[in-house]
Amino acid sequence: MEMDEHKRRRNMILYVLIALAVYLVLNTLLFPNMRQQSQITEVSYSTLLSDLDDKKVSEVDYTTGGADVLYRRKGEGDDVAYHTTALPGSEDYLLEKIEAAGAEIDVTIPSNDSSLWTYYLLTLFLPIGVFLLLGWWLNRRMKKAMGDDGPSMNFGSGGFGGMGGGLGKSGARIVASKDVGVTFKDVAGQEEAKESLKEVVDFLENPKRYEDIGARLPRGALLVGPPGTGKTLLAKAVAGEAGVPFFSISGSEFVEMFVGRGAAKVRDLFKQANEKAPCIVFIDEIDAVGKRRDAGLSTNDEREQTLNQLLTEMDGFDNHKGIVVLAATNRPDSLDPALLRPGRFDRRIPVELPDLAGRKAILELHAKDVKTQPPIDLSAIARATPGASGADLSNIINEGALRAVRQGRSRATQDDFEESVEVVIAGQQRKSTVLSDHEKQVVSYHEIGHAIVAANMKEGAPVTKITIVPRTSGALGYTMQVEEDEKFLTTKQEVLDKLAVYCGGRAAEELIFGEMTTGAANDIEQATKLARNMITRFGMSEEFGMMALGTVQNAYLSQDTSLTCAPGTAERVDDAVKKVIDEAHKRALQILKENKFKLHELARYLYKKETITGDEFMTLLKRENPLMPPKPQA
Repeated sequence: MEMDEHKRRRNMILYVLIALAVYLVLNTLLFPNMRQQSQITEVSYSTLLSDLDDKKVSEVDYTTGGADVLYRRKGEGDDVAYHTTALPGSEDYLLEKIEAAGAEIDVTIPSNDSSLWTYYLLTLFLPIGVFLLLGWWLNRRMKKAMGDDGPSMNFGSGGFGGMGGGLGKSGARIVASKDVGVTFKDVAGQEEAKESLKEVVDFLENPKRYEDIGARLPRGALLVGPPGTGKTLLAKAVAGEAGVPFFSISGSEFVEMFVGRGAAKVRDLFKQANEKAPCIVFIDEIDAVGKRRDAGLSTNDEREQTLNQLLTEMDGFDNHKGIVVLAATNRPDSLDPALLRPGRFDRRIPVELPDLAGRKAILELHAKDVKTQPPIDLSAIARATPGASGADLSNIINEGALRAVRQGRSRATQDDFEESVEVVIAGQQRKSTVLSDHEKQVVSYHEIGHAIVAANMKEGAPVTKITIVPRTSGALGYTMQVEEDEKFLTTKQEVLDKLAVYCGGRAAEELIFGEMTTGAANDIEQATKLARNMITRFGMSEEFGMMALGTVQNAYLSQDTSLTCAPGTAERVDDAVKKVIDEAHKRALQILKENKFKLHELARYLYKKETITGDEFMTLLKRENPLMPPKPQA
């Protein structure tokens, strides 16, 4: 009760400050302009007579039998007036002087009393009235937020009044069990994660079965995985399957500019959850508030206070009521160990990128809502998208439907979905970019160089498409390779083959044109990254052997590697990387020299057609040509 009174006083002070700020803004911007509309100056009666003699007076108005006189001077604005008091009994004399001066008598000028009343009304009474009315309204909002006017169901905040009412609330969005609208049927490609969560659903539906044997409900489950894999969707599906309310809040919403507000929001969140139990509490991006605590200079007391409150609440609530905390993050390595221990988050559920079967299931799930024109082969789309998340696959289906609408068709075709794969990977076709003939030839030889080297690799993925149409991602062309079956392991020879394919474009430029271009920038970046991983992480170097020289910073985001070795060793690693790439480049150059005739033929064919399929490429590559010189013997 004492804490509620403290909150009441603190909120009341805040409301008074807000109202005072509004008053100052109005008083500064509005009221001074109103005062300037009637500037009345007191002068002596002799000054009035002198102005009449000099014929400076333009308008005169009498009040109270001529005792009070208001007049204006010629050449001055209408907002300037002068006030004086005439001598008793001098009305006739004054009228003669006014007539002699040629001033108007019948023009009505606001009297001094009226101006003063207007002045006081606008500058004093009106602001005070607005101030009191605003204070009364804010006080009503505060009482409603504190529960004086009955229970409040305001879980969100909107507008100025919502800001006041939301200060005492967690800000969590609550969805009733009947309105969740998502079940495990709406989640595809994450069978292992669904199996782990089905037990939570069963516990919420039949808690007695577990209580009889002595088992307890897990307090929390942490969903970890790359962005777009369906962590939030899985949390909603748990609530939909169990038929319980679903609280949803982002970790960043706990971070407030006012000290102590984050901890108060955590307390209020679990208080609401306790009232609605059984229920699901979902905290998205929990790493925003749950980062590891340290004693460094970069510590954040407010965030750590919020984290401490979260740890206390998760360790203290009665899980027999059926409160399950689900959290999602793609940075589990940055979370505080106290948050990850059993008793808080009892389970860690990986939500990984889907495999080939999972990608096909996701595509089929999203394709149900799109009108299609048979035949549709979603397996081909799934094979062409290794490493794609559920969000990427949903976007591919949607892009295919949008392409069909742009072309005036009522149903999406296989070509639409295949083109949408390229749109998601490389961007839209860039029609505004027009290459010169020489640049177009260079790009043609570059891409055919990749393709010929790839075709000469025994275990490499087959070429499926080659194009020199510029894309919005900045690519002037690309060669697409698609694996027939999904692979989870890569041999050293396959890594070396892939490096040679990366070097094929630059090797073709050097062989045909004798020069280098900037078109190989992305190839060089990918080759360097792969060669460095080969030496520092995969243990495929003769010099270093099975020695780990680098670690992945974040497995679910950038996957960048940092070296964990001495500076001298790092220099040797750079030399080894350069040696591996140089050997791959020489190998690619040798393959293209042996197939120089085919390089010319295919590059000219690609130059004319701009886009060719993998079947066309292989047909021309394998076609016997009597003009083709014999290959040198190994």
